[in-house]
Amino acid sequence: MNDGIGKLILRLALGILILLHGIAKLKGGVGGLTGAVTGAGLPAFVTYGVYVGEVLAPILVLLGWYSRIGAGLIAINMLFAFALVHRGDWLALSNTGGWALELQGMFLFTAIALALLGPGRFSLNDK
Repeated sequence: MNDGIGKLILRLALGILILLHGIAKLKGGVGGLTGAVTGAGLPAFVTYGVYVGEVLAPILVLLGWYSRIGAGLIAINMLFAFALVHRGDWLALSNTGGWALELQGMFLFTAIALALLGPGRFSLNDK
Protein backbone atom coordinates (compact mmCIF):
# COMPACT_ATOMS: atom_id res chain seq x y z
CA MET A 1 0.00 0.00 0.00
CA ASN A 2 2.75 2.49 0.98
CA ASP A 3 4.64 1.67 -2.23
CA GLY A 4 1.58 2.55 -4.32
CA ILE A 5 0.97 5.79 -2.42
CA GLY A 6 4.62 6.78 -2.74
CA LYS A 7 4.56 6.24 -6.51
CA LEU A 8 1.29 8.16 -6.76
CA ILE A 9 2.85 11.11 -4.92
CA LEU A 10 5.85 11.05 -7.27
CA ARG A 11 3.55 10.86 -10.31
CA LEU A 12 1.39 13.73 -9.10
CA ALA A 13 4.35 15.96 -8.22
CA LEU A 14 6.15 15.41 -11.51
CA GLY A 15 3.02 15.44 -13.66
CA ILE A 16 1.49 18.58 -12.20
CA LEU A 17 4.71 20.58 -12.11
CA ILE A 18 5.74 19.71 -15.68
CA LEU A 19 2.18 20.20 -16.97
CA LEU A 20 2.19 23.75 -15.59
CA HIS A 21 5.19 24.47 -17.84
CA GLY A 22 3.25 22.94 -20.73
CA ILE A 23 0.17 25.05 -20.05
CA ALA A 24 2.36 28.16 -20.11
CA LYS A 25 3.72 27.07 -23.49
CA LEU A 26 0.20 26.41 -24.80
CA LYS A 27 -0.77 29.94 -23.78
CA GLY A 28 2.41 31.75 -24.84
CA GLY A 29 3.76 29.53 -27.59
CA VAL A 30 7.20 28.04 -28.04
CA GLY A 31 8.73 30.76 -30.19
CA GLY A 32 11.19 31.68 -27.46
CA LEU A 33 12.77 28.23 -27.72
CA THR A 34 13.22 28.20 -31.48
CA GLY A 35 16.51 30.11 -31.34
CA ALA A 36 18.06 27.57 -28.97
CA VAL A 37 16.88 24.69 -31.15
CA THR A 38 18.05 26.14 -34.46
CA GLY A 39 21.24 27.42 -32.83
CA ALA A 40 22.09 23.81 -32.00
CA GLY A 41 21.72 22.91 -35.67
CA LEU A 42 18.33 21.26 -35.31
CA PRO A 43 15.35 22.10 -37.53
CA ALA A 44 12.86 24.57 -36.06
CA PHE A 45 10.01 22.02 -36.00
CA VAL A 46 11.86 20.16 -33.21
CA THR A 47 10.74 23.01 -30.95
CA TYR A 48 7.20 21.62 -31.02
CA GLY A 49 8.44 18.48 -29.26
CA VAL A 50 8.17 20.48 -26.06
CA TYR A 51 4.40 19.96 -26.29
CA VAL A 52 4.96 16.20 -26.16
CA GLY A 53 7.33 16.50 -23.19
CA GLU A 54 5.37 19.10 -21.24
CA VAL A 55 1.71 18.43 -22.11
CA LEU A 56 1.14 14.87 -23.36
CA ALA A 57 3.78 13.14 -21.22
CA PRO A 58 2.68 14.65 -17.88
CA ILE A 59 -0.93 13.73 -18.63
CA LEU A 60 0.17 10.12 -19.14
CA VAL A 61 2.12 10.26 -15.87
CA LEU A 62 -0.77 11.80 -13.95
CA LEU A 63 -3.26 9.20 -15.17
CA GLY A 64 -0.88 6.33 -14.67
CA TRP A 65 -1.63 5.29 -18.25
CA TYR A 66 1.59 4.30 -20.01
CA SER A 67 3.28 6.41 -17.40
CA ARG A 68 6.68 4.76 -17.95
CA ILE A 69 6.56 6.08 -21.51
CA GLY A 70 5.37 9.48 -20.27
CA ALA A 71 8.16 9.62 -17.69
CA GLY A 72 10.68 8.64 -20.35
CA LEU A 73 9.42 11.44 -22.59
CA ILE A 74 9.73 13.91 -19.72
CA ALA A 75 13.31 12.74 -19.10
CA ILE A 76 14.14 13.23 -22.79
CA ASN A 77 12.51 16.67 -22.68
CA MET A 78 14.67 17.58 -19.69
CA LEU A 79 17.83 16.37 -21.43
CA PHE A 80 16.97 18.68 -24.33
CA ALA A 81 16.42 21.51 -21.82
CA PHE A 82 19.81 20.83 -20.24
CA ALA A 83 21.54 20.73 -23.63
CA LEU A 84 19.78 23.61 -25.38
CA VAL A 85 18.62 26.09 -22.75
CA HIS A 86 20.74 25.45 -19.65
CA ARG A 87 24.08 24.34 -21.06
CA GLY A 88 25.93 27.19 -19.35
CA ASP A 89 24.54 26.27 -15.93
CA TRP A 90 25.58 22.60 -15.58
CA LEU A 91 28.23 23.36 -12.98
CA ALA A 92 26.84 26.67 -11.69
CA LEU A 93 25.65 27.31 -8.17
CA SER A 94 22.79 29.63 -7.23
CA ASN A 95 23.14 32.61 -4.88
CA THR A 96 22.08 30.37 -2.00
CA GLY A 97 24.69 27.72 -2.77
CA GLY A 98 22.44 25.14 -4.39
CA TRP A 99 22.87 23.77 -7.88
CA ALA A 100 21.54 26.31 -10.39
CA LEU A 101 19.65 23.50 -12.14
CA GLU A 102 18.25 21.81 -9.05
CA LEU A 103 14.63 22.07 -10.24
CA GLN A 104 15.46 20.75 -13.70
CA GLY A 105 17.60 18.04 -12.11
CA MET A 106 14.75 17.03 -9.82
CA PHE A 107 12.43 16.79 -12.83
CA LEU A 108 14.96 14.71 -14.76
CA PHE A 109 15.81 12.26 -11.99
CA THR A 110 12.20 11.90 -10.80
CA ALA A 111 11.18 11.10 -14.37
CA ILE A 112 13.96 8.50 -14.65
CA ALA A 113 12.94 6.96 -11.32
CA LEU A 114 9.28 6.74 -12.38
CA ALA A 115 10.24 5.23 -15.73
CA LEU A 116 12.14 2.52 -13.83
CA LEU A 117 9.64 2.01 -10.98
CA GLY A 118 6.38 2.12 -12.91
CA PRO A 119 3.17 3.88 -11.95
CA GLY A 120 2.20 1.84 -8.92
CA ARG A 121 -1.12 0.50 -7.74
CA PHE A 122 -3.16 3.67 -8.20
CA SER A 123 -2.95 3.90 -11.99
CA LEU A 124 -4.97 3.10 -15.09
CA ASN A 125 -2.49 0.42 -16.14
CA ASP A 126 0.83 -0.91 -14.89
CA LYS A 127 2.87 0.25 -17.86
